[in-house]
Amino acid sequence: MLRSEPLEIRPEAPDEGVPVSVKIRERVVAARKRFNANDNIAQFIEPGELEALLDEVEVKMQGVLDSMVIDTQGDHNTHATARRVAKMYLSEVFKGRYVAPPAITEFPNAEHLNELMIVGPLTVRSACSHHLCPVIGKIWIGVMPNEHTNVIGLSKYARLVDWVMGRPQIQEEAVVQLADLIMEKTQPDGLAIVMEASHFCMSWRGVKEMDSKMLNSVMRGVFLKDAALRREFLSLIPGRN
Repeated sequence: MLRSEPLEIRPEAPDEGVPVSVKIRERVVAARKRFNANDNIAQFIEPGELEALLDEVEVKMQGVLDSMVIDTQGDHNTHATARRVAKMYLSEVFKGRYVAPPAITEFPNAEHLNELMIVGPLTVRSACSHHLCPVIGKIWIGVMPNEHTNVIGLSKYARLVDWVMGRPQIQEEAVVQLADLIMEKTQPDGLAIVMEASHFCMSWRGVKEMDSKMLNSVMRGVFLKDAALRREFLSLIPGRN
């Protein structure tokens, strides 16, 4: 009778079988950082983990569809909906949470420009963090540079808007977050931002008010102190004066 060799049992890796979302969350908590809906957590995501997170979210989303009694096996229209929704959230509408900030090339203000510059309207595509409903609108950015201000290309403002707005959030906080980022990148004498948006959580559900919009602004530096400059900026926004 042949004797079989004893079965070798390899010890399981400490994190084998642990969901990737748990690993990412543990890193964020260990660093004592926030991970609110409108926070960027890209620095805590390691290579390959975003793809694994997509798989995990797909499974959870399939569970949601199952709990809503939707026959995703028999219904050809929803057969791959869980994957599509997971990809939409992670790779598109909430992308600003999971990817690093866009590369911004900065140039010195060689000509010592100190006149008001306005960029806009730039398209806003976001979502409210209360119901994950779309927030769609436009934004205008006014910059009052000084000789030390870093000059960035016009398209970079659009990229920064897309990165900040690509997260679940409320409009009031989103505009402040964007203002902080632009101030950090450009160091101007003043910054003014106006955002106007439609909120689907108000038109698609709830009171179902179709025509209402939210308009808010953030003023920094000389725009806060100089009423005439503030009026000039507001008067130059097409359709808003």
